[in-house]
Amino acid sequence: MTIRREKFGEFEGKPVDQFTLRSDCGVEVDLITYGVAVRDWRVPVSGQSRSVVLGFGNFPAYESHSPHLGSLAGRVANRIGGASFEVDGVTYALPANERTHSLHGGPEGLGRIVWSAEPDEAANAVTFTHLSPDGAMGYPGNVAFKAVYSLKGNRLRLGLSATTDRKTPISLVQHQYFNLGTGPDVLDHMFQINANAFTETDEDLIPTGVILPVKRTQYDLQTPRTLRDGAGKPVKYDVNLVLDSGRDLTQPAATVKGPDGALTLRLWTDRPGLQFYNGVYTDIPVPGLHGKHYGNHSGFCLEDQAFPDAVHHSHFPSVWYWPGKDYSHWCEIEIA
Repeated sequence: MTIRREKFGEFEGKPVDQFTLRSDCGVEVDLITYGVAVRDWRVPVSGQSRSVVLGFGNFPAYESHSPHLGSLAGRVANRIGGASFEVDGVTYALPANERTHSLHGGPEGLGRIVWSAEPDEAANAVTFTHLSPDGAMGYPGNVAFKAVYSLKGNRLRLGLSATTDRKTPISLVQHQYFNLGTGPDVLDHMFQINANAFTETDEDLIPTGVILPVKRTQYDLQTPRTLRDGAGKPVKYDVNLVLDSGRDLTQPAATVKGPDGALTLRLWTDRPGLQFYNGVYTDIPVPGLHGKHYGNHSGFCLEDQAFPDAVHHSHFPSVWYWPGKDYSHWCEIEIA
């Protein structure tokens, strides 16, 4: 397959390129070097092409209005309470960009910079790389990041890796917003997530350290359900679900069926957690793909991840890496 490359925009004097992957079954995925964002993902439905992610048709919208649409978030995705952490007795302060906390690596995290990229036509893939210098957004260590997106059939695979020269926390996440239907919201999609627990949070969505069972809560998605309550009103989700430990990684951690029955999403991952977010706060003032308005609940995120604020909870799965201990993480998403 030929991978098309074209200029999409410019950010801080650097060109932002777009790469288009195509598969033999007609799927097309547009990837841009700004934040390694999945800008568009088109799937054949009844002889037509349907976009299944939220994105923008022009680069200025990403720079000014994107809530990490389709991007990679890091160095440490999700939230770090108090925007600081300690390594070997030294406290590192981070820029606070959500109240007094750090979110998705800070205001100039990995999802808001331009990466280098090279296509690999033999693998139908694009390899993105970035060297994050010591002190970037307050984090210690020079870290070499690599992200490889590859497309085969209806399945998009993301392979992530990183090496560091100092002890530092690393936790990346793909932040795609999906809508498998043609309507303005995702409330009538059918969700099933194989998680029997969740991490309790305070009013700022910072984990308390307590892990609670999902049974008899709105977070029990082990049996398929929509995102409405018994009265038909929207149920809000912005929660880290604890994926079943010891699960078979060949089986999907999450399955989502679109409202018209035309498409089903399946997600596989090696991560211990999955942030489930259904666009509670989404309200973007500029048009999205095909002129759509992205309001509340216009998309859902399945962010496979380590647990939020793991730097402050030693009983959470570790996010610490150092020379000789490299970061690796994979995720596969199929939409068909």
